[in-house]
Amino acid sequence: MNKQSPPAVTVTRPRGMVFRRVAVTALAAALLAGTATAGTAAADSGVAVPKAAAGQDRPELQNAMQAFVDAGFLGAQLRVHDQRGEWVGSAGVRKLGQTAKPPTNGRFWAGSVTKTFTATLVLQLVAAGKIGLDAPVAGYLPKLGLDRRITVRMLLQHTSGLFNYAGGETYDDGTSVPGLPATGDEWLVNRFRSYTPEELVRFALSKPARFEPGTDQSYANTNYTLALLLIEKVTGRSYSEELQRRILRPLGLRDTVVPGDRTELPGPHAHGYYRYQDAGQQKVVDISRQNLSLLAGAGDLISTTRDLHTFISALMGGKLLPNNLLAEMRKPYGKYNYGFGLFVQDLGPNCGTVYQHNGSPPHGYGALMYSSPDGTKTLTASVTWVDEATRGPAKDFQTLVDSLVKEVFCGGSAGAAEEAKQAR
Repeated sequence: MNKQSPPAVTVTRPRGMVFRRVAVTALAAALLAGTATAGTAAADSGVAVPKAAAGQDRPELQNAMQAFVDAGFLGAQLRVHDQRGEWVGSAGVRKLGQTAKPPTNGRFWAGSVTKTFTATLVLQLVAAGKIGLDAPVAGYLPKLGLDRRITVRMLLQHTSGLFNYAGGETYDDGTSVPGLPATGDEWLVNRFRSYTPEELVRFALSKPARFEPGTDQSYANTNYTLALLLIEKVTGRSYSEELQRRILRPLGLRDTVVPGDRTELPGPHAHGYYRYQDAGQQKVVDISRQNLSLLAGAGDLISTTRDLHTFISALMGGKLLPNNLLAEMRKPYGKYNYGFGLFVQDLGPNCGTVYQHNGSPPHGYGALMYSSPDGTKTLTASVTWVDEATRGPAKDFQTLVDSLVKEVFCGGSAGAAEEAKQAR
């Protein structure tokens, strides 16, 4: 589909979904430049970095990242921390039709990775005695008219049964109820619209519940927007202020922000796109500008691979939560193996368990965040692409992710890589 790029120089230094399937388009493939680069974190700031010592290149990571571009993704940036130190690289292009590569620590819309931050805030408030995990949410937010059976735990585990305001729901009897415009052409024309968290929740509460509270599991952004309102209610401060006070400032996460109504990605960043039909003509629009107040508390953060690494490593290393609550957070529940803001994934024999949450805002961007149980091995990444209403085939996307994750956490998976190659 795309030509393989030439190998790039890689430098290392010692250490001191539910990701949705995405569209792979012929237009993107035609305009891609397949050059890949890799370097240390020093290169993120444009500082010249000497060549790595002999034997320190990581071609297996470069190839696993490049595989996304070869499959039709526009660009990718990857950061890995493991026993060999830190490896950082990018592949593809920053903008459609150009040759400049994605910045290796560029900002991106992080999507549902936000849920891990929100869950951590809630659990910090549980530790402080301000919130009860099994207390009714209605007790804290009485004016919303919530079902009193819905507990804080149910929000964090997606077991409340609440309607998903972003995109809508299809019920067991086959009935479909639309939500707010969250994908496709309808989202495109509404992508700069602002929403308040309460507006989103009240919209969801105006629709039928998916199931009785606690009887099933259904992934819904409503749960985490409610968690945002809960945080604000018990602290008397905004979600953004609490995030700064409790996580961002203590960890030095200077490139992670709650955008609110901001539509611009600040600083260096790669661009995502959306393709649509207009009067019989195909058009492509740059959607690096979008208003993610639509996903308040559930998918609206802006971040970088470096900040996501620092966060997930600190969380898994026990620096943000007491041991008992971290254990609760990491306990898999239900058909999704979902804890509190984390998916628990067993990679099989000789690989062990990883804790992860990936994310994708409505279109054009995706984020990956994976960690070993102790936080010493992490994978954080972002990809961009030309998206469309149908999301495209992308039949090999999950295979590509699996191959990348196994390369980092299992020492490689030739079988997965070959499967991805054959799928293309």
